Amino acid sequence: MDLCAEQLLANLPDNGPNAVRATRVCPQFRRIAGRLPIVGRKNVAFNADRLFNRFVTFPRHLRRVVTSFDAFHVVDHSYAQLIHDLPSERSGAYCYDLDAFRCLVDPPADPRPRWFRALARRTLAGLQKAARVFLISRQTGADLLRHGLVDPAKLVHAPLGVAAEFTPGEVRFQGPATLLHVGSCIPRKRIDVLLEVVAEVRRRNPEVQLIKVGGTWTTEQRDQIARLGLANAIDHRQNLSRADLAEQYRAASVVLVPSEYEGFGLPVIEGLACGAVVITSDIPALREAGGPAAIYAPVADVVTWADLVQRALTEPNFPLPRAERLTWSSQFTWSAHAATIASTYHRLLTK
Repeated sequence: MDLCAEQLLANLPDNGPNAVRATRVCPQFRRIAGRLPIVGRKNVAFNADRLFNRFVTFPRHLRRVVTSFDAFHVVDHSYAQLIHDLPSERSGAYCYDLDAFRCLVDPPADPRPRWFRALARRTLAGLQKAARVFLISRQTGADLLRHGLVDPAKLVHAPLGVAAEFTPGEVRFQGPATLLHVGSCIPRKRIDVLLEVVAEVRRRNPEVQLIKVGGTWTTEQRDQIARLGLANAIDHRQNLSRADLAEQYRAASVVLVPSEYEGFGLPVIEGLACGAVVITSDIPALREAGGPAAIYAPVADVVTWADLVQRALTEPNFPLPRAERLTWSSQFTWSAHAATIASTYHRLLTK
C-alpha cells in the first residue's frame, strides 16, 4: 500500500487535460495503548492503537481538511471507513482484495468477534459509498460482484505497475540454484507448500537454496523447517530496498508464488520484469498477472510444483523465452495506473 501511494504520487500527470496537483494526507500515528506498561502484550497494544487511529484519529483529521481538496483517493480499501467523513460523490478507494471483508462474506473461514465484524461492516459501507472503486485486478472486481458488495458501475480497473528498479540487467547465476519467495508469511501465501516444495526439490538437487524475502516465520513454520531439515537451506532476508530486491529477482534461478489466494501478484510482474522464471499458483488473479509469461501449477500440489521447478532448472527451453517474459511485464506501468486514476477523477468532477 505504501508503494502504491508513493508511485501514484510520483506518476500522476502534472500537465495536460488530466493534470493533478496531489497532496499526501496522512496524520501522525498516535500511540496511546503502546505507551501503557502492558508487559508481554506489545502486539495487543499496537493493534489497539491501529484501530484507534483508523477509526478516530484519521477521521478527525480529515474533517479538518475536507474543504481543502476537490477529490479524495483512499489508497488502501481497508481504510474505506474514512469515506464516511468525506464527500463520497468525489471520493474513491483502491481495492486490493477481499481480505478485509472475509469475516462478512465467509464467516466460517474467518470467524471474528462481534466488534471486529462491526468495524468491517463500517469499512465496507464506506467502500460502498465511494463514487469509484479502483481494482487491482479484474478478478478482485469479479469477487466484489460475486458477493454483491459494490455497484458494478463504480468499478475501474487500474492494475499496479513495475517500479523503475525492476529491470532485467545482466543474466547471471552464481553458486547453487536458488529459489526465491517474496512476500509475507500469512496463511494464504501457503508457506507450508513453499517449504514442502523446497524440501522435495532438494531431494533431487541437495545444493538448492531458498531465499525468503519478507514476512516473519510462525511457530508452525519454524517447526516445519526443522522437521524438513531446511534450517541451513534458507536465507531469510528482511527490509530490502527495491534495488536490492531487484537484484534478488535477477539472481534467482526460479521465483515461486504458491499462494492460494491473491488480489493480483506484484512479485509475479516484478520477477518477470527482471527476466526471472516465475512459477505460480494456477488461480485467476495470478493468471491475470503472469499471462503467458509465467508457469502455473495447481495450488498445494507439491509433486507437480517440484517437477516444474526441476524442469525450469534443467531444461533451458522449458520456460517462455526471456524476451517474451520482459515484453509481457512491460505492459504494467505506474504511469498507466496513475493516468487511469487521474482521468477517472476528472470525469467525476466535470459530470
